[in-house]
Order: sequence, then C-alpha cells, then structure tokens
Amino acid sequence: MGEAELRRSHIVEIVRRQGFAAIDQLAATFNVTPQTIRRDINSLARAGRLRRFHGGAGLPSSVENIAYATRRILNLEAKKRIARLVARHIPDNASLIINIGTTTEEVAKALMDHSGLSVITNNLNVANMMAEKPDFQVIVAGGVVRRRDRGIVGEATIDFVDQFRVDFAVIGISGIDMDGTLLDFDYREVRVAQAIIRNARTVFLAADQSKFGRNAMARLGHLSDVDALFTDAPPPEPLRLVLEAAETALHVAAD
Repeated sequence: MGEAELRRSHIVEIVRRQGFAAIDQLAATFNVTPQTIRRDINSLARAGRLRRFHGGAGLPSSVENIAYATRRILNLEAKKRIARLVARHIPDNASLIINIGTTTEEVAKALMDHSGLSVITNNLNVANMMAEKPDFQVIVAGGVVRRRDRGIVGEATIDFVDQFRVDFAVIGISGIDMDGTLLDFDYREVRVAQAIIRNARTVFLAADQSKFGRNAMARLGHLSDVDALFTDAPPPEPLRLVLEAAETALHVAAD
C-alpha cells in the first residue's frame, strides 16, 4: 500500500472514530498540506467511503447522526465561541426556548451569567444546568425522553410548546443544504423544532461550519425561517446568497 493509500485509510479511521474531521486537523496529524488532504477527501468521497463537507469530512450516512458523546467534543471551541456570541444578543429578563443539541447546550452555559431568564426546553441537559440559577425560571417540556442525549420529543412535546409565545428561540441543526434547507436526522425532533420556531418572536440558529453542506434526511425548514444564523466561519457563497435573499442576519464568531 502506497503512502497516499495508507494515509487515506487512516483518515477513514479517524472520521469513523470522531464522526467528523476538519481539514486543518488532518493536515497537522499527517504533516501534509491542506491541499493534499482535500485531494484525499475528494478521492474518498468519490469512492463512497466518506462525505465531503465544508472544512472537512464526515460519515456518508444521511439517516443516522454522530453519537452524542462524540458530538459533545466535536468542534467544541467553535461551539463555545458561537454560544458566547448568541448570549450577547439575548438580554436579561427575556423568555426563550432552547432545543436539543450540543451547540444549544453551550449557549445555555453561556447564558448562566444572565439574570431573570424564563427558559423553556425539551433538553434535560439544559434544564439540569439552568435550574441551578436561583433567578431563572426553567420549564421542561413533556414527552418521550431519548436515552442517547436526553432530548424530549413526541406529540406531547409539540402540544406543550404550542402553549407558549417567547421572545427568543435558540435552535441547533444537523445540516444546512446549499439551497438553505435546514436538515436533521429525527423527524420527531424536527416537528418539535418547527413548533419552537412558530412560537418565538425571534429565532436564532446556532451552527458551526461543519453543518454547511452536511446531509440529513428530515427537512426542518429553511434559512428564511430564522432571524439570524450564528456560526464560526463565513458560509460558502451559495449560502451567503441565500442569507441575503432571505434577509437573515449573519453573525460570525471570531477566533
């Protein structure tokens, strides 16, 4: 096996272990240029062994998400930067809904210095965290608890969310297609997120750059359904054009 073939096999192993690998990370790991890694990823994508995403490579499946334990640490520093930026756009004494996702959990952490928040969530990790703050009111949605990530979904969750009208919704997403379509893996989670969007005055989408161009099976909505996208890098040109046409604000968290 030649050097390139061996490196590509190792790249596949890394992606399978992590769920996603950034080009810069792989270039540093193998001590090669980012251009070399891009060629490797393109070759592996043509062979169906990986899927090429903006900034890196992920698993080819569109029907199953990366494991929660992996997602918690994947692009963690970027998620923290995004979360701090989102938190700066939410005032004290606001009402908000926070949904399922590792990025939205980081937003919840970033909001712990706020005061007087009223928080509705279908994420038990968010509820446990924010309930520690004495001046926060935390309301937990009813429904079926997913063991893998402590998210709450189902018809009862939708009915619960429909009782409220909040100042802000903070949502995450699994993928953003280049036409602006918002994608996720669990249709039950999608239906809850749709209810959250329609019951918020302002909708913030928090998504790191690995979500650009990433595929998933269930359609949640479109970038035009959200008021602002918070991310960690400028989106590719097709998405920038979609954002402009939709008049959706773009906020990029600096390094």
